[in-house]
Amino acid sequence: MENLTMGAPLKQPIVFELVGFDVPPGQGPFLFFLALCAYMVVLLGNGVVICVIVMDRNLHRPMFVMICHLVVCDLLGATAVLPHLMMHFLTGQKNISYLPAIAQGFCVHTYGVAMQTILGVMAYDRYIAVCEPLRYHSIMTSARLHSCCALAWMVALLLIAVLFSFHMNVPLCGRILQHVYCSNRIIMNLACTPTPISNIYGLSMTWTVSTGMFIIIAFSYFRILSACLKQGQSDSSIRSKAFQTCTSHLVVYVFYQIASLVIIVSYRFPSASQNMKKFLSILFIIIPPAINPIIYGLVSRDLRTSIFQQFSTRTCRKN
Repeated sequence: MENLTMGAPLKQPIVFELVGFDVPPGQGPFLFFLALCAYMVVLLGNGVVICVIVMDRNLHRPMFVMICHLVVCDLLGATAVLPHLMMHFLTGQKNISYLPAIAQGFCVHTYGVAMQTILGVMAYDRYIAVCEPLRYHSIMTSARLHSCCALAWMVALLLIAVLFSFHMNVPLCGRILQHVYCSNRIIMNLACTPTPISNIYGLSMTWTVSTGMFIIIAFSYFRILSACLKQGQSDSSIRSKAFQTCTSHLVVYVFYQIASLVIIVSYRFPSASQNMKKFLSILFIIIPPAINPIIYGLVSRDLRTSIFQQFSTRTCRKN
């Protein structure tokens, strides 16, 4: 069966067939178990981080508030895809209705954009913390902190809402979605007529967000590096503090960009198997949310100490 690009438009209710992986007979339960383990790692790691930050008042600081927003973003991406993928492995279910398909695509795209905008806001916060330490608390007030976080989410939601608004009144002539999860481009490929405006907007949005956030992060770290070189000559503790506060953010950003780049490169090789391309696209949903809590737990001394204290306190109470 192939998607039709010409023919009679489909009428609602539309039910798509999400192709997913080519699962060998008898391997479904095993793949379900792997997907379940991956989802549990994401839930456990991010759940621990956000619970510890909420319970420990010493962590009610801008950097950790932003980490909470990053955790919510990670959970959004993983929850949009992994539960449906697990059902696909366990039951072989491939059907997905129109509205759930749009909702899944909306959440996946929001995850992709919000991850970058939140990391951009975190870079601004780190720049203020290192380059303007004496004025940090007067600049990064509670109101400005929440305004920056809200702006990061609003930009992502608005951009993706405009992207999916192009689906309105677009007739679809096919039901088969050739992917593991729904996305704007995968659904638009089923349109009965070409959709150049959606294509141009999608590419422009992706390029603008990626380039804009890269410039913000690169500028922030250039200024941070300059400040460390100037001030670090007289006080080595400044360099150590900058390393502690910036390493986790930079590592998370690099891992996210690597995951995105791997997907882009994989689609430039037509000879690569479909299962391999789909697997790499799933890693984009799994790897960043799974490793981000580990990165922040290992690099951030305050967060790591608080996690140990919370678990130690609860263990002592039980004994």
